[in-house]
Amino acid sequence: MKKIELLAPAGNMTGLVAAIEAGADAVYIGGYAYSARSYAGNFSNEEIVEAINYAHLYGVKIYVAVNTLIYEDEIETFINYIDFLHTNNVDAIIIQDLGMLDLIRKTYPNLEIHASTQMHIHNLEGVKFAKKYGLKRVVLARETSIELIKEIKKEVDIDIEVFGHGALCVSYSGQCLMSSLIGGRSGNRGSCAGTCRLPYDLVSIDENKQKILNQNKYLLSMKDLNTLENIGSLIKAGVDSFKIEGRMKREEYIYLVVSIYRKTIDSYYKYGKVIISDSDKLELKKIYNREFTKGFLFNEDNSKIVNQYRPNHIGIKIGVVLGQNNNFIKIKLSDNITQGDGIRIINKIADVGLQLNYIYKDKKLVNSALKGDIISIKVDDKVNIGDEVVKTTDMLQLKSIKDKLAKLNRKVLIKGYIKIKQGEYISLVITDNINKIEVKSKEKVECAKTSYLTKEQVMKQVKKLGNTIYDFDFLDIDLDNNSFISLKILNELRREAIDKLNNLRQYKIPYKKSIYNIILPDFKINKSLNYYINSYNQYNKIKDEEIDNIYIQNKQLFEQLKIDKRVVKKLPRVLEKHQNFDNKLLIGEIGSLNFYQNNNLDTDFSFNVTNSYTVAFLHSIGVKKITLSYELKDEQIVKIISNYKIRYNKNPNLELIVYGKEELMVSKFNLLKMYKRVENNIYLKDRLNKLYNVIEDEDLMYIYNCKARNNLEKCNYYYSIGINNLRINLLNDSDIEKLNNI
Repeated sequence: MKKIELLAPAGNMTGLVAAIEAGADAVYIGGYAYSARSYAGNFSNEEIVEAINYAHLYGVKIYVAVNTLIYEDEIETFINYIDFLHTNNVDAIIIQDLGMLDLIRKTYPNLEIHASTQMHIHNLEGVKFAKKYGLKRVVLARETSIELIKEIKKEVDIDIEVFGHGALCVSYSGQCLMSSLIGGRSGNRGSCAGTCRLPYDLVSIDENKQKILNQNKYLLSMKDLNTLENIGSLIKAGVDSFKIEGRMKREEYIYLVVSIYRKTIDSYYKYGKVIISDSDKLELKKIYNREFTKGFLFNEDNSKIVNQYRPNHIGIKIGVVLGQNNNFIKIKLSDNITQGDGIRIINKIADVGLQLNYIYKDKKLVNSALKGDIISIKVDDKVNIGDEVVKTTDMLQLKSIKDKLAKLNRKVLIKGYIKIKQGEYISLVITDNINKIEVKSKEKVECAKTSYLTKEQVMKQVKKLGNTIYDFDFLDIDLDNNSFISLKILNELRREAIDKLNNLRQYKIPYKKSIYNIILPDFKINKSLNYYINSYNQYNKIKDEEIDNIYIQNKQLFEQLKIDKRVVKKLPRVLEKHQNFDNKLLIGEIGSLNFYQNNNLDTDFSFNVTNSYTVAFLHSIGVKKITLSYELKDEQIVKIISNYKIRYNKNPNLELIVYGKEELMVSKFNLLKMYKRVENNIYLKDRLNKLYNVIEDEDLMYIYNCKARNNLEKCNYYYSIGINNLRINLLNDSDIEKLNNI
């Protein structure tokens, strides 16, 4: 039975060592560029080579995340980086960009490619697409349910990787533009500012009057995923790889979380059920939690998946404030504390965080205190009687982990057989159950004249593995009586065998470089105008204009207006199931590329097209019109079109959205459902009093930007640089009036 892979994060070399020491089967890392965690420590090229070599000695695989969108002027440097990774035996790369998928799979056919969760594969058809185009593994969207995973594993022979522990994004990964369009830091480029973790008011607006529904809450801040108790279900579902999030976490976090999941996974395979101690559950809370949830993976309810009161580590409760006298407060402890612990006092006005450098008990300075004790500590801020006190850093926990990491006890178990026969060369055979090594002495065994060799002496010398990563699980000795050989020879044989085993464990992935090629259609240069509409009133306002396409997602409105030949069915960017349509479609996710391959297809902005290779790939598989990413600047668009024409000697057929409020995110978490609101006049209000419309459509929550994108004055310019199609998006009826006033 193939065991589930335990996949750990590492943001630097110390994190990597911690992950391996804790029992990871594979580790995913990122370099200084093209990684969706640009604020992690990350690895230099030299460190990547070191990481691969180190991990492979332990039998651990290394996957490198190159999962950002790639811009046109980065492609040469990017592909050189991929070449470097392949040359240095990386086990796989993790990517988001569809154009780079096509370029890499054709250029490096032996390099294993995994689809990042940011590729937004969340349905059976998306997985089929991945299999069809050479991906070896799909990291499914975190929103994918266990039931759908079971269905996928029955239908498609491909590795499935699932996030099982750590931070959750409120938006579908790869589909969030909130940080990018509000703050200029793109999540698709590895620079997410965590805009969803900020506080917002939830308001309704009626006749320009605001009504506050919930004030200053962390409305979009997700709890942390924890599926420790559900490991058995994931294994039975056929999940190939269990992924822990946390490349930005410290090595103590990585070690603790990985070691607990290692223990739990092993218990399932040994006993047929997961065995988890209360102590392990508590340790996970101590090291980091925003409260825990089983996530959409196990169909957690809306209200149980967010923590709207705290966006950060909440630790564990250790006491309550009894009173405050000047700058000292008294705390009644409900758990033990130690000097150096970090605590937070949960205050109605503002939380107070501090490190316990000085602890007083019975007016005496102490190093620690126990559950039930009353202690005093100095606090400059005002707190209240009854305020809860939580511990956010546990020094004893961290010290215990540091002590374990200092010893580096993980060993590779080997088996050995040594034959010592008089008149023959000594033969030493060792195996790690994958590789087998045999070495022979240069001198033959002699008959002892005085002292002879014993099995105990042979055992002692051969087992002297010192600082190597190995330990003998079994050593068989076949020794003639009264034999003699120098112990030095046994030492040399052991060292030679271990060196050869090391070399074999540093396996080489066959490097092969091929020529990228692609067959493309040519498109006529034209000047088309398209609309996305949301109501019949909007249709009435625009129907007499010279319009090529009218995109409609609303089902009822589409049925009402599909008699108009310009009407195109716009599919949502989240689809768990696909249904047949005969007409032209505007699609928003990868599964639709596979299911509707015989339809007349256009792709929406949600495909995150940022380079000419992605344009070429989509055109090559039948897409007629391609909407460019919202994140592109004008000069980048010019480069895409120019390079496309030079490289392929063909014209692309591109669309650019020039007007309308951008969709900042789409989420399976639904604020409107949580607060029992059905109207479309609900908004998030941020600290700058900007309003972001929250809309529900088929149980999904969409959040729109506070203001409309307006590049209408550039229409002629865009046509002149080679954009064939411009689009105007109308969200509300009022957008028509605003448009008419421009």
